[in-house]
Amino acid sequence: MPVLPTTPPSAPPSSAGWLRRRVVDPLLDLLKQGLSPSQLALTIALGVAFGVVPVLGATSLLSTFAALRLRLNVAAMLLVSHLLSPVQLLLLIPLLRLGARLLIKGHGPELTLAKLRYLFAHDWSGAAQLLWKASLGALLIWALAMVPIGLLLFYGLRPLFRRIAARQATPDSSL
Repeated sequence: MPVLPTTPPSAPPSSAGWLRRRVVDPLLDLLKQGLSPSQLALTIALGVAFGVVPVLGATSLLSTFAALRLRLNVAAMLLVSHLLSPVQLLLLIPLLRLGARLLIKGHGPELTLAKLRYLFAHDWSGAAQLLWKASLGALLIWALAMVPIGLLLFYGLRPLFRRIAARQATPDSSL
């Protein structure tokens, strides 16, 4: 009778291992491929900004256009922006409500699910007008918020990526 090897069962991959394999390592590989620390910091800052834009479907278009225009890595920017899809969905309704309050200023119906259902059932143009104003206000709020957040990310990540790039550039003495 053959003896079966007795190896302990492998532990399930931890979330930190997944994050490292799927996010951190690909970004570090970009530094090895010639993307400068400043370019990588800009890629991440813009990817975060475009990842939470309050218009569904605009993330890929904005990210791709900006990456091509600024000669950044398209795949890296899309990776960052699409990792933020859950955050985008969480922010969508609050931004639309704030946008409606900002642009309507009490002269129309408040943006609620019940009000939208009623408007779609009885007044398509009223529903479209409410959603248009809410979306426009949400975009305005998003744009105003993303300028300082993007600048903080860019200037905060640049030194970090410079240190990582310098550490990767020095030959490892243990080899």
